[in-house]
Amino acid sequence: MGEEAQTLKQSLKLPIAFVLLLWGIHLIEVLSDEELAAFMGILPRQAEGLLGIVTFPLIHGGWGHLSSNSLPLIILGTAILFFYRPIALRSIAFIYLLHGALVFLAARPVTHIGASGLVYGFAAFLLTSGILRRERSLIALSMLVIFIYGGMIWGVLPIREGVSWEGHLFGAIAGIAAAFYYRREGPQRTPYEWEQEDNLPETGVWDYRTHFPPPRHPDKEQ
Repeated sequence: MGEEAQTLKQSLKLPIAFVLLLWGIHLIEVLSDEELAAFMGILPRQAEGLLGIVTFPLIHGGWGHLSSNSLPLIILGTAILFFYRPIALRSIAFIYLLHGALVFLAARPVTHIGASGLVYGFAAFLLTSGILRRERSLIALSMLVIFIYGGMIWGVLPIREGVSWEGHLFGAIAGIAAAFYYRREGPQRTPYEWEQEDNLPETGVWDYRTHFPPPRHPDKEQ
C-alpha cells in the first residue's frame, strides 16, 4: 500500500468512529425512550445548557437528521485529516468548541442539537484555508467543496422553522476563524522556481534581467 493510500486509510478512522458514535447514541436514545436533548443539548445562556457546548453535536432529532449529517462529516472530516494532517486535530477541536460556545452565547433561547454546525465548520475551514494558502491542490479542494456543498449557504439564514440556523452560521464562522488562526501552520504553497532562494541574486531580490536577458542584435556587438 502506498504512502498516500495509508494516509487516507488513517484519515478515515476518526470521522467514521465519530459517526458510529452518533448512531450509537441515537440508537440508545430510541431504545431507552429517553429524551437526551433535555440535558445534552445547548440551552443558550442557561447554566444547565453549559454541558451542551460539548455534547449538543452528539444528539439528533431523528434518523433522517442523523443520516443527512453522517456522510458530510465523514467526507469533510477525512479531507481535513488528509490534507491538513499537522493541524487537523487542533483545527477540528477549535471548530467544535468555538461553534458550541457561540451558540451558547448568542443563539435563540431554545434547545439546540445536531452536528450540522460541524459540517458547516469543516466546509468553511476547507474553503477558506485553501484560498488563504494559495496552494493549487488545496484551492482545487476548496472549489470541490463549493461545488458539492455550495447550496448549504441557505442554511445560515433563518428561513426554515425548527432548524438551528445559528448552529450553521456559528459553525461556518468557527471554520473560517480556524483557517485564519492556523494559516501559517500545516501545508503551504510550494514557491515557484523563480521565487526560490537558490535563484535569487546576492541582493535577495529577483531580477527579471537575470533570467530574461535582452536579445542580441545581429548587427551589433554586445
